[in-house]
Amino acid sequence: MRAVIVAIGVAFLISLFCTPIAIKVFTRLKAGQPIRAEGPIMHQGKKGTPTMGGVVFILATVIAYVAGHLALTTLPDAQIAQVEPTITALVLLGLMVFSGAVGFIDDFLKVRKRHSGGLNKRGKLAGQILVGAVFGVVALYFPSSMTDVSGNATNTETVGSTTLSFIRDIPALEIGKIGAVIVIIMVVMAATNGVNLTDGLDGLATGASVMVLAAYALIAFWQYRHWCADPNYPAGEYCYTVRDPLEIALIAGAAAGACVGFLWWNTSPARIFMGDTGALGLGGLIAGMAMSTRTILLLPILGGLFVIVTMSVVIQIISFRTTGKRVFRMSPLQHHFELAGWSEVNIVVRFWIIAGIGVAIALGLFYSEFLAAVS
Repeated sequence: MRAVIVAIGVAFLISLFCTPIAIKVFTRLKAGQPIRAEGPIMHQGKKGTPTMGGVVFILATVIAYVAGHLALTTLPDAQIAQVEPTITALVLLGLMVFSGAVGFIDDFLKVRKRHSGGLNKRGKLAGQILVGAVFGVVALYFPSSMTDVSGNATNTETVGSTTLSFIRDIPALEIGKIGAVIVIIMVVMAATNGVNLTDGLDGLATGASVMVLAAYALIAFWQYRHWCADPNYPAGEYCYTVRDPLEIALIAGAAAGACVGFLWWNTSPARIFMGDTGALGLGGLIAGMAMSTRTILLLPILGGLFVIVTMSVVIQIISFRTTGKRVFRMSPLQHHFELAGWSEVNIVVRFWIIAGIGVAIALGLFYSEFLAAVS
């Protein structure tokens, strides 16, 4: 627990104190956010606000991960504390960094062209597929080699699983390695686009991501405390078959802490935007969390707000193309309420409440499954 707290604190402080530096640097570089002409008229006042702020909390998460590992070296049981960096960390941080890199290219093109159209849809889609495929393969083809003091294998799990999962793996839903990689790609695409579509109002996506990442930190730490690979865990007790849960908790906590620090400057009126750099980076990490904690089918509940916002876009497109009519004044959904006269702060707070409800339901389902099993 000490290492997770250290990672959270370091990430928060780095993000809190380095974001103002990023604001000055991006302002000097004239890396201002272009605003769509067809968007809500009230957004025109945000034109020129520095973007690409996601760079700060992505770097803060990586640095905090290293700090957390330094804290782990002081723990008495180094074997179970997972002192050495793992493939799990490579996959999770890789998904965050390289998904963020796709978003950075998009942001860079927007700033360079001084236009809201950056990387085209095919290019962004290709980048998401490539990142998901590469790290999906790593997650499925590199099992753990953790051993006990006698040299016997205690955990040969991979980061991802060849079965679909809800609270844990569902043995009846075996899909094989190729099928699992395809599912991982789909989850990466869904999560990155979901966070990206939700990012549109000051602090909205950041705050919602904090809740989801904090929930994954709790889930992963609970799995660590009831981990099948822990030789000190009572034999026969109900446990979780995952790989490196402490790594997952450490990274999820670090990312949540980094986002809280960033939110200080991103809340209304925002002095900096996360841009596609941050939105895609967070989406990639959230997808990795669902995969590594074996809770892929729980993600739509845990990230309920992202699902609702994404579905509003899908419904709008289908309705307009089939009937020529729009269901919403504008999509994504947050812009519909803006045009309905709601203030930006009211929309953000109420959407945060929806996000919190989804997180609460998901955590309730996760814990109730454990209680039902042990009883």
